[in-house]
Amino acid sequence: MVLLTKNEKDSTFVEIQLDLVKLEGNLSIPKNSIGIVLFAHGSGSSRTSPRNRFVARELNQKGIAALLFDLLTREEEEVDMQTAHLRFDISLLSQRLVETTDWLLKNSKISNLNVGYFGASTGAAAALVAAAERPDIVKAVVSRGGRPDLAGPHLSSVKCPTLLLVGGYDDVVIELNKQAMDKLKSEKKLIIIQEATHLFEEPGKLEQVAKHATDWFMRYIGESN
Repeated sequence: MVLLTKNEKDSTFVEIQLDLVKLEGNLSIPKNSIGIVLFAHGSGSSRTSPRNRFVARELNQKGIAALLFDLLTREEEEVDMQTAHLRFDISLLSQRLVETTDWLLKNSKISNLNVGYFGASTGAAAALVAAAERPDIVKAVVSRGGRPDLAGPHLSSVKCPTLLLVGGYDDVVIELNKQAMDKLKSEKKLIIIQEATHLFEEPGKLEQVAKHATDWFMRYIGESN
């Protein structure tokens, strides 16, 4: 059962109790939701990422629930701030995402919803590995400025439709996404958002990210509900 503790501005704070750790998240469930998207944040980021929160609000407007949560505990984040090694531990991050998905689907209000993953930076690799491990549950993945290449051999095992979004000025990441595309066997699409940098901070660029992501999730996680 999902433990709801207090309401925040546009979501409900939740404590995610896994086998070995407790993670923190923000859950927003619109009325008559047609699906739910779990956000896997990227290197050095957290559930408070303004970019991911923006995308989550756009999804909510279309009737898609969203869970933004920290893949690391507060103690782990403090260590990672010094060493920067946990943010690249794709095995750990993907396992946390899988366990959180299993935990979330124990809630009767959510258990019948199709699941999607939205990953940024290294979180995109974690999302793809987790999707490969839960092929019957995860219906779609979207990567924003992601490092899908870090999913390595798991890429060929991903079954769900995957959308890769990259800024046009993000040359290195574009190349890494193209390499990952070649290894993906599922339905896939790479969209390069012109005149955008890695974080899509230019006017109107994050809105384009949200529009592409929303359309993808509407198509693939809302289709059978």
